[in-house]
Amino acid sequence: MNDSLYDIPLNSLDGRALTLGEFRGQVLLVVNVASKCGLTPQYAGLECLFKEYRGRGLQVLGFPCNDFAAQEPGSADDIQDFCTTNYGVDFPMFEKLNINSEPRHPLYTSLIAARPEAVFPAGSDFREKLAGYGCSPKQPSDVLWNFEKFLVGRDGRVLQRFSPDTTPDDPTLLAAIEAALS
Repeated sequence: MNDSLYDIPLNSLDGRALTLGEFRGQVLLVVNVASKCGLTPQYAGLECLFKEYRGRGLQVLGFPCNDFAAQEPGSADDIQDFCTTNYGVDFPMFEKLNINSEPRHPLYTSLIAARPEAVFPAGSDFREKLAGYGCSPKQPSDVLWNFEKFLVGRDGRVLQRFSPDTTPDDPTLLAAIEAALS
């Protein structure tokens, strides 16, 4: 349905030009990632998800971003080395891009337009914690922080958006992935 999402130009972390069209027909979990964030240990859970579900058609796609308290300052080589050494990341990683800062990357413009609000785990106080640090988003639809997750169906439709504190093993996220893979 949403061919435009598949046509947006991107670059892999090693600089290769590509589009999400390479993943057409698969379920995508698009995650903005960072190496120096309190949520960085989610890399381990994302890699587990990728290993567990890729045979059924799930791709976890990591998009480094330095928009959130400059928590991804490194070069592409630094990021690759960090992810491989510390978390054994084997899922596809992409070049750093702007998510909330201008100019916002067209991928995130499309993802946010499709799902302007994230789902939070029960009892989450993540938004309030960020506000306490003076880190509230400028617009209500902006990505809240590192490790926000967008689930894209096999047809290219954005199915759901999950808050940064939704862990990769969260039952709501897993149920959504299972439903998308069915």
